[in-house]
Amino acid sequence: MSTKSNRYDAVVIGGGHNGLICAAYLARAGHSVVVLERRHLVGGAAVTEEIYPGFKYTVCAYVVSLLRPQIISDLELPRFGFELLPLNGTLTPLLNGDNLMRWHDAGDTRLELMRHSPRDAEAYEQYGQLMHHLAMAVRPILSTVPPDPTSLAPGNLLALWRVARKFTGHGDHLYDLAKLMTMSSADFVEQWFETPVLQGTLSASGIIGTFLGPRSPGSAYVMLHHYMGEIDGQFRAWGFPRGGMSGLSEAIAGSARTLGATIRTEAPIAKILVDDGQATGVVLENGEEIRARVVVSSVDPKLTFERLIEPDQLDAGFRTQIARYKIRGSSGKVNLALDALPEFTCLNEMGKRGRDAVPYLAGSISISPSIDYLEHAYDDAKYGHFSRRPYMDIVIPSLIDPDMAPPGKHVMSIFVQYAPYELAQGTWEEQRDAFGDTVIETLAEYAPNLKEIILHRQVLTPWDLERKIGLTQGNIFHGELSLEQLFFLRPVPGYGSFTTPIDRLYLCGSGAHPGGGVMGAPGQLAAQRIIRDLS
Repeated sequence: MSTKSNRYDAVVIGGGHNGLICAAYLARAGHSVVVLERRHLVGGAAVTEEIYPGFKYTVCAYVVSLLRPQIISDLELPRFGFELLPLNGTLTPLLNGDNLMRWHDAGDTRLELMRHSPRDAEAYEQYGQLMHHLAMAVRPILSTVPPDPTSLAPGNLLALWRVARKFTGHGDHLYDLAKLMTMSSADFVEQWFETPVLQGTLSASGIIGTFLGPRSPGSAYVMLHHYMGEIDGQFRAWGFPRGGMSGLSEAIAGSARTLGATIRTEAPIAKILVDDGQATGVVLENGEEIRARVVVSSVDPKLTFERLIEPDQLDAGFRTQIARYKIRGSSGKVNLALDALPEFTCLNEMGKRGRDAVPYLAGSISISPSIDYLEHAYDDAKYGHFSRRPYMDIVIPSLIDPDMAPPGKHVMSIFVQYAPYELAQGTWEEQRDAFGDTVIETLAEYAPNLKEIILHRQVLTPWDLERKIGLTQGNIFHGELSLEQLFFLRPVPGYGSFTTPIDRLYLCGSGAHPGGGVMGAPGQLAAQRIIRDLS
C-alpha cells in the first residue's frame, strides 16, 4: 500500500548519464521532473568511487569521446565543474619488446608507422579520411529521432525524406558505408594494412562491449561507432573527465537541479504503474507511490519490460520480441591501486623509464597484438569461458588527473574481454578471483613489476555489473550494437522512436537509439520526443 504520494510531469527511472540528461532537458522546457536512482550516488555506470582509501576508481566507464557537444553547451556542463582532459594516444605493447604508439598528433603517428611499415604509414592517412567521411555520414543520424519506415503518415514521410537527404552529401562513400555495416572489423582493416599489431589494435574497437569477435560480421560498424567522438572539435579524440566519470555525472546532475529537476538517490523502483494501457507513475520498494504524466525509463529494455511491468500489461508478441533482444554480457573490469607506475618492457627496451615513459602511458594502453590474438580470446567466450589471454583496454587515470591517487601512487582501469555472463562451469562468484588472476598474469607479461606494486584490486564480472549497477547480463551498451538492433529497430521494430506499447512510457537509455557509450544522445532525443508529446 502506498504510504506517500507525489505528482510530477515526468518521473525518470535511473540516474545514469542518459536519465540525468533527459531530466535536465525536460526541466529546461519547464516541466516538473524527478529522477529516481537506486544507488547512493548518481551516474549509473559513469561513476567514481573511493573503494580503497585515497584511490579513486572509475568503476565501470572510464573515458569520454562520444558525448554530444550540443549537450555540453545546452546544459552548460563546464559551469558545473565538467572538464575533459585529453588522452595522449594509444600504446599497443608487444611481447618481443617492440610496440606501436598511435599519437593524437598525425605527424608523430606517421613517423611511428613508418618504423613498422612505410606502406601502412601511407595507407593510414587515407584510411583516416575514409573513416572521417563515413562517420560524418552517420553522425547526423545519431541526432535524429528514427522515423517508422512502415508509416505513411505525412510527418513520418517527411522525417524519412530528411534522413535520406542527410546522406546525399556523402554519395561517393555510400557504397563504402554499406560494406562497412555488414563486414567484420578484421576484414575491413586487413583491406588497408599489413602490420599485425596495427590490424589488431584497430579492429579491437569493433569488439568493445559486444559478444562478437573481430571476424564476426557487423563488428566493423561497432568500430565506426567508436570512431565518431570529438573533443573541442578534434575528431576521434578521447578524454578523461577531471575527477573521474563522476565529474561528468555530477555536472549533469548539477545542471538538472539548477534547471529545477529533483534527484533522489537510494530510491529503488518496485514497479511501473499502468492504468488502462497508460503509464501513470511508479511504486518504490518502500511502498511510496509517485504519480506522473509520463514515465521515462533509462534502464535497459529487459529490465524495464521484464521486471518493472506486469506481464499482462504487454501483448505476447512484444514480450517475445523483448525476450529475443540480444543483450549478452561479454566484458568485465579490473581496477587497481598501485604503489608505483608499471614498467612496460617495450618502453624499457626503448630507454623510456620513469618520466620518459609517462607520455606513452598517459593515454590508452591496448593489449591487442594481432587479430588472431583477439579471435582466440573470443573463442574461449563462445564456449562459456573467460578468455585465457584477454583483450584489455587500459587507462592510468592518475597520470591524467593526479588527484585520482595519493602522490607517487596510481590507479589503473582495465576493461577486459571476454567475460561471458553465462559460464560453462561454476558461477561468477566462484570464478571471480580466477578471472582477476588471469587479467593480472596476462598484463604482467608486458609489465613484469605489476604484481609487486598492487596495493588493492577490484574485480567486476558481468554478474557484478548486473547486481551492482543494474546492467542486465553486464552488457555495457544495454544491448548489442548489431545491425538488427540499430536505428528504427532499436530496441525492437516498431518502437525505435523512444515510445513503447504502453502510452506515456518512454525509453531514454542506451537500449534506445542510437545506442551505448557515454554519448547522451538517447537521453537528449527522448526528451525532445517527450516535450513534443507533452505539448
